[in-house]
Amino acid sequence: MRVFKFGGASVKDAKAVKNVAKVLEQTGFSNLVIIISAMGKTTNAIEKIVESYLNKKTGLSVLILDLRAYHFTIIHQLFEEKQHSVFQKLDSLFKDIETTLKRNKSTQYDFIYDQIVSYGELISTTIVSEYLNYAGFTNVWLDARDMIKTDHSYRDATVDWQATQQNIVNKVDKNNLTITQGFIGSDTNNFTTTLGREGSDYTAGIFGYCLNAQSVSIWKDVPGVLNGDPRVFENTQLLSHVSYEEAIELAFYGASVIHPKTIQPLQRKEIPLYVKSFLHPENDGTSVKKGQPLDPYLPCYIVKKNQILVSLSSLDFSFIVEDNISELFNLFHQYHIKVDLIQNSAISFSVCLDDKFGHFKELLQKLKSKFKVTYNTDVSLFTIRHFTHEAIQSLEKEKDILLKQITRETYQMVSKD
Repeated sequence: MRVFKFGGASVKDAKAVKNVAKVLEQTGFSNLVIIISAMGKTTNAIEKIVESYLNKKTGLSVLILDLRAYHFTIIHQLFEEKQHSVFQKLDSLFKDIETTLKRNKSTQYDFIYDQIVSYGELISTTIVSEYLNYAGFTNVWLDARDMIKTDHSYRDATVDWQATQQNIVNKVDKNNLTITQGFIGSDTNNFTTTLGREGSDYTAGIFGYCLNAQSVSIWKDVPGVLNGDPRVFENTQLLSHVSYEEAIELAFYGASVIHPKTIQPLQRKEIPLYVKSFLHPENDGTSVKKGQPLDPYLPCYIVKKNQILVSLSSLDFSFIVEDNISELFNLFHQYHIKVDLIQNSAISFSVCLDDKFGHFKELLQKLKSKFKVTYNTDVSLFTIRHFTHEAIQSLEKEKDILLKQITRETYQMVSKD
């Protein structure tokens, strides 16, 4: 049993969907589960729909029509017969979006977000499944929400592994080709939940774990895992081999090619992960396995933008000690704010924060009631794993550095954008 995951770029238009079929021709498609993300920038487009709906902006219907037109253009290019059932299926899904918005009584952003944004994956998998059947790749479409069960933490749900494994084992026919969605699940009340932005990789890890897969392959528009994002860093190189531990470190620090949670379930059962190019499926890409050394061994560069650097000190110049730090981390947890870097002295405490849910303003009021607070928004956090003196010098050139720290294997720096 194998698990493939195709991201948004790999199904962004009709040509890309046809390329998925070409990849399957080369790799084989029996005993296979394919996880598919929303097409192209669909998730961004649906986020605008949610925002427009909640803020009662004009133009909501136009945003939905634009999203519909984008997907219908793709299916018109894929299917010669215009009476194909895919047209009716997509029409029903877009009617469902409008009905869900009309019937919604909740004012909770995270809940509404999950109910609506999930349609991106439902639409994309419907198109790909129907096209693959049309092209001779007989497959079964399954709803991931019937298999992946979670708690009620909308937009960042925690998986109920026992229920999820039972569902996946019962519903997936290991002898066939199965198509399902990344990113989405459902809670005990069957409301849709999501696993965090870019969570489709994690879905692949979940299915790989539950099915005791031979391997999991993530298909990207890059050759594999590089030692830096080529859009940010120059002269990046392909990492042929990475250990589970190294992959987890890179993902934690913000390497965008692998979702941070993906590796953990695979590592538990020592299931190999391959990151490969959907443009060149014949190439080896990157393998992530137990205990294999980083090859080639060289500095790995990571940047996380749109961070917030917060520096706290006590109002009475008393020490920042364990009780204060414990209270601070409880607040970060309460407001769903991720801590990416920590530095403290006797009377100060600095953290670099990722405010992906937009709760920092609320947190700031709490902090100001107990601490002296200074902060910078829109800063960048740079990380070098396996740094060298030359790598640090090159990265620091012409940067306005606010904070930096070095441990045995990792260099980090916060700078103004």
